[in-house]
Amino acid sequence: MFRRTKSEETPAPAATAKPGGKGRPTPSRKEAEAAAKARAKGAVDKKAAKALLRERRLAENNRMRQAMKTGDEQHLPARDQGPVRRFVRDRVDARLSMAEFLLPLLLAIMVLSYSGNPTLMRYGNSLWLLTILLVTFDTIWLTFRLKRELRERFPDESHKGAVFYAVLRAMQLRFLRLPKPRVKMGQKLPERY
Repeated sequence: MFRRTKSEETPAPAATAKPGGKGRPTPSRKEAEAAAKARAKGAVDKKAAKALLRERRLAENNRMRQAMKTGDEQHLPARDQGPVRRFVRDRVDARLSMAEFLLPLLLAIMVLSYSGNPTLMRYGNSLWLLTILLVTFDTIWLTFRLKRELRERFPDESHKGAVFYAVLRAMQLRFLRLPKPRVKMGQKLPERY
């Protein structure tokens, strides 16, 4: 009764490109999901990509390790780059620090404390107190002098983390420091960095 007959149906107009349109029909949901899966899967081999990434990372780590030994500024890690960090390293390396003797002194204190001899144990406790006082005083002296020199030499540079970097470097034994020391103990530092 309310149905159309085939003779009354009008033919669909041909696809005409509207101005500003995309010029093609919208894909069905099934087609769009299949295309998205194909893009996500990609044509790249995951194993080959991981192997390539691993090789690049290994090469970069080797360059960094070599730069830590030679002092090549270009390949140093970001925390060690820049004129401020170079000055801090040289400033710490040019002085004799009590903090670098902390580990050997702590070993000696431990041996004295566990010796069982009351006299040696008292010497160990006294040496422990003396070591803590000397290291604390030396570290405070280093931070005050370093802050002053950083303000004088690098007024426009950021000093963020430089003092902490210096204290950590001062606590390491000289032959274990990385990047390797460039200056000798007691050597005068250059004016410009």
